[in-house]
Order: sequence, then structure tokens, then C-alpha cells
Amino acid sequence: MSCPKVAMVTGANKGIGLAIVRALCRQFAGHVYLTARDEGRGMAAVQTLQNEGLDPHFHQLDITDLSSIRRIRDFMRDKYGGVDVLVNNAAIAFKVADTTPFGNQAEETLRTNFFATRDICRELLPIIKPSGRVVNIASIAGSMALRQCSQSLKEKFRSEDITEEELVELMENFVEDAKKGVHTQKGWPNWAYGVSKIGVIVLSRIQAKELSHKRGQSKILLNSCCPGWVKTDMAGPHATKTPDEGAITPVYLALLSEEDIEPHGQFVCEKKTQSW
Repeated sequence: MSCPKVAMVTGANKGIGLAIVRALCRQFAGHVYLTARDEGRGMAAVQTLQNEGLDPHFHQLDITDLSSIRRIRDFMRDKYGGVDVLVNNAAIAFKVADTTPFGNQAEETLRTNFFATRDICRELLPIIKPSGRVVNIASIAGSMALRQCSQSLKEKFRSEDITEEELVELMENFVEDAKKGVHTQKGWPNWAYGVSKIGVIVLSRIQAKELSHKRGQSKILLNSCCPGWVKTDMAGPHATKTPDEGAITPVYLALLSEEDIEPHGQFVCEKKTQSW
């Protein structure tokens, strides 16, 4: 007896993540897992969707905890034989008015948004099923931050040959430079969230190439995307989109048909591939 298809969304107890789960529950032919670091908040979010007549499942996941990532990896492998749709949505951003020293902001932001996203991909990409779809939620902030980088950094981030190891080293350099207070002198923007999303976009480009090289016959598509400026705790009340509107592009990428061969390794906004 074949396993049902399964989708999972990280950081999904509120905001865009919750809206993505809602849309997948309505449109995806399979089980949909809402994941969250805090089990109580996650179960409350599941109840909200159940009250709307939907049927999400829940699994605890803290993307900054490798043991938590490996628990959900093993669960998905044992119960479903892998994962059909993975949406990496979990992220943080410090408010503009936050007085936390910038070096600390850089370290914490990169730890969650880049390094933890990389960890979950390293553990879960090997169990993505044929014709699976992976969506890494990035932001137009990544493109904006890239434009603020030095020419040398721009060339490195735009290189078709950059490796994951080289990207990791660049992200580590940013954190160290920020902690020393010399990041702007080294060509970095004064924007930890933006730099973290440069990392996510470039990581997605690298991962897509590796999937094509190592598992080309599996027809897996992996992309990053910007959901837009969405009314969430992160973006604030003046943003122009509702969370459900912000979910449209991520869900479009998550539900690309088995016949689709692109986009792959692209950065997508409003369902359109963006130049990098």
C-alpha cells in the first residue's frame, strides 16, 4: 500500500507559515504538517484551522536544534517514505528600533535564517521524494541588500561557481565582522536580515544545481521566493498584503505539477522569476 503524499511547513503557527498551511490543506492532495518550535502555539494554530474545516497535522520542530530536525526527518522517512513538499518558512527579524548590539543581531539572525535553514535542508533534501518541491522563503530584502554590498561581494554572491562551503564562509565572515563593528568597512550592508536572505537565495541556487547533478532523474524542483510585504508580527501593520496573499507565490512553487521542469534554482516574486 503506497504512502500518502506529505507536505511540511516550518515556522507555521502564525503569519505567512500558517497561511501556507491553510492553502496547502485546501489544494494539496495529501497530508499537511504544520510545524512550530512551541508545541502549545502549534496546536493552537492547528485548532484554528480545524475550526475552519481543515485537517492539518502537527509535529514539533525547532530548526535551530539539530536533534529536533533529525526527529522530524526520521518521522517523515518512517511514516511516509520521505517528503513531497518542504516549505522552509521559519525566520526571525529584529525591529528597527531594537537596541540589541548589531553584532548580536547579526549572529542571531544568521543562526536562524541561514544556518538553521541550511541544516534542515542538509537533513531533509536526501529524503525529498521524486517530483518533490522545496520552497525556501527568502525576501526582496536579499536583492536590496545585495545592491548595498561591495562590488567584490556582489561578484561572489552572483557567481555561478560559488560552493556551499564558500557561501557558509561568507556568512560567517559577516557575523564576525559585525561583532567587531567593521562590517561596513568590509563591504557589508548594515542589515542583518537582508544579508541572511542573500544567504538563503544563494544557498537555493547552489542546492538546485546539486539536485540536478546528483538526482536529475528525480525531477525535484527547488526555488526561493519573496512572499511580498505581508502584515505579520515581523513586517508590522502597515504592510500591504494579508498573510493569505503572501502565501500565493510559495504555494504556487510548492504545487508545481509533475510535468513542470522550471522554475528551478530561481528567486521568484509574484510568480515571476527575478534576475539575480
